[in-house]
Amino acid sequence: MIHDDPMGLLAVLADGDVRLEPLREDHRAGLQAVCAEDLDIWQMYGVSYGPDHFDASFDMLLGNSPRLPFAIVSGGELAGVTAWIDPNPRWLTAEIRNTYLSPRFRQNKVNGRMKRLMIAHGFACGLKRIHFSIDVRNERSQAACRKIGATFEGILRNHMITWTGHLRDSAIFSIVERDRERLGY
Repeated sequence: MIHDDPMGLLAVLADGDVRLEPLREDHRAGLQAVCAEDLDIWQMYGVSYGPDHFDASFDMLLGNSPRLPFAIVSGGELAGVTAWIDPNPRWLTAEIRNTYLSPRFRQNKVNGRMKRLMIAHGFACGLKRIHFSIDVRNERSQAACRKIGATFEGILRNHMITWTGHLRDSAIFSIVERDRERLGY
């Protein structure tokens, strides 16, 4: 699938042994295995990448042009997935979402490094606002947003209906262009 990417956000990004590669079909089998390492987490996601739903969700991710997905690689191993969501060249905004890391990679600073890569690249591509929308039940992801310097903006109530039918409230965080210097992006 060729994604519509007028801002150039979907590029190979690297920081030492952490690398983001545009998601491809040949990532499918490895990512399916990685996503099966934490079956409970999918209860908090809008879409499930668990074994029973993986292929349909992966196909949707590859075929959904408002999403620009990456495979996350750490130390040569496939570690997870993330994506730009709905980049808007008129408003110069985009969301980082659809992020999942294998439990093996959650405590070794992969998330912070890959988010810093995406944020710095997003601002270099002209973005003025990068935001994150997180299920309020996902305290670990909210803590990760705070750790990278994102500002908590509030809760969107009944923001979406997840694959389980849950009415999700979303915590919204952002980093805007004027935060760049203070945060080192």
